[in-house]
Amino acid sequence: MKFEKLNENKIRITMSMQDLEEKDIDFHAFMSNSLETQDLFLDMLAEAEEKIGFRTRNCRVKIEALAMTENDFIVTVTRFPVDTLKKQAYASPKKKLKVKRKANTIQSDYLIYRFPNFDDYCVFIEYLVTNQFMDSYKIAKKLSVYTYQNAYFLILEDINANYPKAKSFFSIISEFATYVLNPELFVHKLFEVGTPFMKNNAFKKSFTHFITK
Repeated sequence: MKFEKLNENKIRITMSMQDLEEKDIDFHAFMSNSLETQDLFLDMLAEAEEKIGFRTRNCRVKIEALAMTENDFIVTVTRFPVDTLKKQAYASPKKKLKVKRKANTIQSDYLIYRFPNFDDYCVFIEYLVTNQFMDSYKIAKKLSVYTYQNAYFLILEDINANYPKAKSFFSIISEFATYVLNPELFVHKLFEVGTPFMKNNAFKKSFTHFITK
């Protein structure tokens, strides 16, 4: 985790997926307002104070999180000093962080996961079959697989937020594949230069192979 002072009241924190893993927070939790993320931001502010002397006590704080390529995240923290006579919204590191949080990643209709090769994709599908996730095709309205630069990309289009096993599904897939940042942009590259492997019903077709083999 890298801390940089941009000016008197603004800093930039560069994080990697490894930093998140060390904190036991996945990408989707990080880009939401989960309690784990709130705690992470509090820890980051405390570390910023320790490493570069950036104090946020007696200040309003705005945090902007931007997902970049190469699995990096840029977190910009801006502090707004307030009148010392006013009650402080953030007076103690033990309190829930109340900041305006902006996620600059596009709120995409797509999620994309990269499997290094076809064998890894097959192992993932076999895991779903053997662990009672045969209904995981309900995770999205459309599931496609494209190949590009010798890797296999699973495209989830129009995510079903009501799928009851969604949290478990995303936890499982993160063990087999890498989440592709900026999916709204990358999906167009796949459509233009990638090769369709399964253009729809990818899970149902894949499940059939493992059930009948």
